Amino acid sequence: MMSSNDEHSDAHCSQHFLQIYMKEEPFIQVKEEIEPVLSQDNEISVKEEWECNQCDDGFSTEGNHIILQRTHTVEKPYQSKPCDKAFTNKSSIKSHQKIHTGEKPYRCDHCNKNFSRKGSLIEHQMIHTGDKPYQCNQCDKVFSFKSQLLIHPKIHTGEKPHLCNQCDKYFSRKCSLIEHQKIHTGEKRYQCDQCGKGFYRKSRLIEHQRIHTGERPYQCNQCDKAFSKKSPLIIHQKTHTREKLYNCDQCDKDFSQKGGLIEHQRIHTGEKPYQCNQCDKAFTHSSSRISHQRMHTGEKPHQCNQCDKSFLQSSSLIKHQRIHTGEKPYQCNQCDKVFSRKFSLKEHLKIHNREKPYQCRQ
Repeated sequence: MMSSNDEHSDAHCSQHFLQIYMKEEPFIQVKEEIEPVLSQDNEISVKEEWECNQCDDGFSTEGNHIILQRTHTVEKPYQSKPCDKAFTNKSSIKSHQKIHTGEKPYRCDHCNKNFSRKGSLIEHQMIHTGDKPYQCNQCDKVFSFKSQLLIHPKIHTGEKPHLCNQCDKYFSRKCSLIEHQKIHTGEKRYQCDQCGKGFYRKSRLIEHQRIHTGERPYQCNQCDKAFSKKSPLIIHQKTHTREKLYNCDQCDKDFSQKGGLIEHQRIHTGEKPYQCNQCDKAFTHSSSRISHQRMHTGEKPHQCNQCDKSFLQSSSLIKHQRIHTGEKPYQCNQCDKVFSRKFSLKEHLKIHNREKPYQCRQ
């Protein structure tokens, strides 16, 4: 049987070991109370609880304490060989190394997308489920991810601690500052392997590649419409809720977004703020100018994945792909005839209306 002196000696040795290991003053102490625990075999064992001097967390093993202490000392003994990234514990480096090996064992059962970490899969699946468990306590906004909730309060406080040293612009997030600084350096690290276009952000490259693949992961939960980006889905969903907060004071037309109202009002004012830098043509919408400028550059970024044909606009690609799929979404409400294009349906309806707009002048 262990004597009380032996118990004290062992505890002291363990504490001294940690002091040497951490290379500084001891952070960890053994609690004075030694609690006797009765096991299932009716044998008395001693449960020693370890307590951190910095955060008052307690553990039953030294190993857990060592990991905890690394959060205070910023010690990261596990280093990845392919890169310089270091980690506090073994499980984190194992998870990280899947980036280098390309291993993605976790698959989404909704869209078959694979992930290297289970946590990433769980976060991704919220896109499909629409689950947003994290709510701001200052407004009604909800988020899918905890990280988004932690960043969001800066909108209320106006806090922007990250300053660009080249243009004095402030940002609420460090990652936003880093992305912004690429504008000054001209760095476009992320390049499309199908058309060579470069991007400042990886997320922009992923969005762009959907032009080539036709992938539309953001699906409306009230109809079958799907989108390549999240923002158009949010705008679209307001058509179901009929949420229209912005009203035109000239024609009483309603809009769900302020930007939609501003663009609409240009019809009344005739304002065309977006001018082509190669000719005198001007446009009411930025997207119209971008499409127009492709006529000068010859760029056709929207390529069909079933043939070699490419297009200036994504809408033209969608129409073209119906040749391959046989899709005919436009149905006549007076007969069963269907069409691949809206224009063809309009022309067909003239048969029912007995409309004959074209008259021979002779």
